[in-house]
Amino acid sequence: MSLQNRLTLLSTAIVSVLLAVFCLFMYLMAEQYRNHAFLTRLRAEALTAGHLLVGRERLGPALYKLIDKNQLTVLPDEEIIIYNVKNELIYESGTDYISVTPATLQRVRELKTTRWREGNREIVGMLFTEEAEPFVILASAVDIYGVRTVQDFARLLAGGWFLMTGIVLVAGRFFMGRIVQPISRINQRIDEITASNMSLRLPEGKSGDELTQLAQRFNRMLNRLEEAFRLQRSFVSHASHELRTPLTAITGQLEVSLLADDEPDELRATLRSVLDDVRGLNRMANGLLALASASMDSSAVPMGPVQLDHLLEQVCREIQRLQPNYTVHLQIDPVKKPYADWQLTGSEPLLRTAFFNLLDNGGKFSPDHTVTMQLSAPAKSMQLRVHNAGSVIPVDQLAEIFVPFQRGRNASGLPGYGIGLPLTERIVQLHRGQIRVESSAEAGTTFVVTFPR
Repeated sequence: MSLQNRLTLLSTAIVSVLLAVFCLFMYLMAEQYRNHAFLTRLRAEALTAGHLLVGRERLGPALYKLIDKNQLTVLPDEEIIIYNVKNELIYESGTDYISVTPATLQRVRELKTTRWREGNREIVGMLFTEEAEPFVILASAVDIYGVRTVQDFARLLAGGWFLMTGIVLVAGRFFMGRIVQPISRINQRIDEITASNMSLRLPEGKSGDELTQLAQRFNRMLNRLEEAFRLQRSFVSHASHELRTPLTAITGQLEVSLLADDEPDELRATLRSVLDDVRGLNRMANGLLALASASMDSSAVPMGPVQLDHLLEQVCREIQRLQPNYTVHLQIDPVKKPYADWQLTGSEPLLRTAFFNLLDNGGKFSPDHTVTMQLSAPAKSMQLRVHNAGSVIPVDQLAEIFVPFQRGRNASGLPGYGIGLPLTERIVQLHRGQIRVESSAEAGTTFVVTFPR
């Protein structure tokens, strides 16, 4: 069943039930009012009969019957019966609609006034005490007109209920169709969006309702997906280009060596060149694998306690072992800070890779291969500043250096593939941290990494 039909039936059912409850309430109120009004008239008839037949100013029974017979307001099938204290019949209007037992008379005396029903006849019994001797007066009648009026009212309510239910059903289907129409347009547009046509967006509308908010969020998700696709295509394109260059060089050198009758020294030189290219390929492959690993969901990366100050000391020793011409200065502020204050939850291998990349990048671009690392602890965070006095990164390229295979103009002539900084950024983001770069001719270039405690 479609959403339109489900919403239509649901709204119709709710309105129908509420309307039925309202109609039932109105019918019960009308019936209660009819019953109360009719019993009030019966009591009035009983009191009138008591005053005129057994009261202080009495009329003869024959005269009262004549008056009762010609009274315009007499009730349908009305019967008045009066008993004295000895249960002797004093007056009867001449009809015989009800039968009276001593138990009935005793109950009326005990309750002073009571009412009951026999079939469609309403009966009121009351104890009349205007004189010294109490009398029991019974008045009964059939509310023909009141019952008929209530029945007509009930039929009117039932007809109105069926009519309004039908109207709600038709109107509900029309308006629900208008409500779900944007969903149909969204579904149609979603079917048109493919991997080769990611520029299409969902119609958002101007109402600002939940459907508009859903379309807006879906469009923002499409923007992110389109950007991811663009980065992926760019990544594949740059990776293919970077891989093609050393592979072409290796192929050319090996083909030349096979065709030429080179001396052993020349062959060794060729093999050394090929080995350098293979090592470069290996470094690139390792960088790509690390970049893919850092792009994983944080829940899939094993995390544990990492002592940041000790890890930085290890990375500094490692970079100086691999690059003896680099000079690394590590400053921890303050030095005597408690052991637990430098601890964070993360992946030690990934953090080691990120810090190594920052140090290697700083030493590579610094004219004297000097890098300064400063670890500090502002409120509720830990901050690492990696500074070098190398060439300035142009302002328009500060954001692009974190894009895979994108290198700044200041990197011209220096070895590298444009993988280290993007990898570092993703590792930092994986640890819920932030990284930014500051570069100027006076202060040099500084990478600032901030981790939450």
